[in-house]
Amino acid sequence: MVEPLPDAADSRARRRALLALLLLVPAPSFGVLAAMYWWPGRVGEVIFFAAKAWMLALPAIWFLAVERQRISLSPARRGGFVVAFGLGVAISVVILGAMKLWGESWIDPEFLREEATRNGIGTKTRYLAAVAFWIFINSVLEEYVYRWFIFRQCERLMPALPAVLVSALCFTVHHVFALLDQFDWRVTVLASVGVFIGGAIWSWLYLRYRSIWPGYLSHAIVDVAIFWIGWQIIFG
Repeated sequence: MVEPLPDAADSRARRRALLALLLLVPAPSFGVLAAMYWWPGRVGEVIFFAAKAWMLALPAIWFLAVERQRISLSPARRGGFVVAFGLGVAISVVILGAMKLWGESWIDPEFLREEATRNGIGTKTRYLAAVAFWIFINSVLEEYVYRWFIFRQCERLMPALPAVLVSALCFTVHHVFALLDQFDWRVTVLASVGVFIGGAIWSWLYLRYRSIWPGYLSHAIVDVAIFWIGWQIIFG
């Protein structure tokens, strides 16, 4: 059997990477749009969690069946936790500062309380349960999807720096839709820029350390700051 020429193999890998991105990147936005805009209620919730399941399953299936690799737990052999911790704290300080400068006048606390009740997190117990889900499950899922899978596919299509930026853009899109449902355009723009910068930083951490766990540590610290702000607005 004749082995494929290097250029042909590279072209095939690029086509596969593009297909993987097309299959995965729209899913979280579709889930958010279905749950918050198109079919709010039970139908939208089912589609939202189906999109989450797709985000979880596709990268693993692709890695095993298409790339024919073996799944690992992404061990942090190169370290990176000290850098990640520092970046997480720095991003959190910026977020808290932005909240102090603009958020207190731009965010309507009563509307946010109503939204929390509508979304089922209007009590302290349910809010804390949502915090636990987002920090210990959703943030891991996002690092697995956007840094491990999407960033790696972007690397096959472009140099490292554009791959960092494109993966961060992919990470930002569905957050924009979610933010628009709850905040005005000023908060949406400011927060979306923050999400993009965070996504770029966490993709860079993956590029440097080749593990999702430093990025996850930084991501989790930032989530704690965001949910702390939410707690103060809703219950404080």
